[in-house]
Amino acid sequence: MTQRKPPGVGFESFADAQIRRAREEGLFDDLPGKGKPLDLGDSYDPAWWAKKLVAREGLSLLPPSLEIRRIVEREMERVLGLATEREVRAAVGALNETIRRHGRADPKGPPTTQPQLDPDAVVRRWREAREARPA
Repeated sequence: MTQRKPPGVGFESFADAQIRRAREEGLFDDLPGKGKPLDLGDSYDPAWWAKKLVAREGLSLLPPSLEIRRIVEREMERVLGLATEREVRAAVGALNETIRRHGRADPKGPPTTQPQLDPDAVVRRWREAREARPA
């Protein structure tokens, strides 16, 4: 039976009193696993919440000089799927600006070695990818 906390009684003392009464009545005596450690399984990871936060928020824990490589790789996959050469060249220009910004930023970690992209080479790759796609 659930009771409401009476006015003027602190929550902690009210909860402690309920637990004490339940213990005295033996309500905890026959619980499964009594006296045994909690089974957290073999795959328990104490940093699960941090990993979920990073994944949910799309955060990166890489230093900027390495993060730019990940950005370029991800963007190149997208660029190769664009519909027109004009879109490809615009995307490469934007990507090169991002690379320049990373190169000018105050480095935290190793310096970036990511070169700027050659728009003509990317357009050639884009054309090859388009020709290789089934019609």
